Amino acid sequence: MKVGIVQQASTDDRQANIEKSMAGIRKCAAEGAELVILQELHTGIYFCQAEDVDKFDMAESIPGPSTDAFGELARELGIVLVLSLFEKRAPGIYHNTAVVMEKDGSMAGKYRKMHIPDDPAYYEKFYFTPGDMGFDPIDTSVGRLGVLVCWDQWYPEAARLMALAGAEMLIYPTAIGWESTDPQEEKDRQFGAWQTIQRGHAVANGLPVIVVNRTGMEKDWTEVTGGIQFWGQSFVAGPQGELLYVAPADEEVTHVLEIDKQRTEDVRRIWPFFRDRRIDAYDGLLKRYLV
Repeated sequence: MKVGIVQQASTDDRQANIEKSMAGIRKCAAEGAELVILQELHTGIYFCQAEDVDKFDMAESIPGPSTDAFGELARELGIVLVLSLFEKRAPGIYHNTAVVMEKDGSMAGKYRKMHIPDDPAYYEKFYFTPGDMGFDPIDTSVGRLGVLVCWDQWYPEAARLMALAGAEMLIYPTAIGWESTDPQEEKDRQFGAWQTIQRGHAVANGLPVIVVNRTGMEKDWTEVTGGIQFWGQSFVAGPQGELLYVAPADEEVTHVLEIDKQRTEDVRRIWPFFRDRRIDAYDGLLKRYLV
């Protein structure tokens, strides 16, 4: 299966962001992509750098304007699309939501981000209600997609539950970068940890992992911090953690590559981690801490 990724820089011009995403999608489709994945919150800036009640106005309903527009594009191109949107569910209830559009333009399913961070420049708990849809893969014409979002990528439990539910690949729309005051050594450690843990999800579950991050510098409009330099470097790992593609750090890029879904079966035969799991001994995982 051919998969396309769209790594872009975003501004506060919503329409320009959408047009850029659509141009990237078209380019991927022209190169044969059957599935195209966009980065986290691709229609706008990463507004979670500060707590600002006015930013809730950026949210939209699902279904809504974005699912209508991108659904029509999916239908036109005959591809499956993974979107990442700021969802207004009800007054006072907002989610960070990934949506999968089927190639006929319909909505195949959605996933609401379960793990919500609250760190300097990543004040997501102010904006997002934790997801309540569980870890259920989304069935599409190109396969069963285990869609998670950004901060979820640090949790092996999320990856495992998606895999146990039959996901054929893990997909992470992402917005992560460096805060301006971090020294280079810390920046290197952060990026290395981020890539390593997700390659570990591929190994532990014997399936491909696709990560699409944003790039570019986004200022903190409050000027409390120096903003975030998003580190790009979207990547695809195979079921043994092998890197199949890594995007540049500071460039907007589209890329199409072929994923061999049969390799999941092949790898799980030689590394039968699911067979050897001691499900009778894992009760402790349901506790916050054991001492």
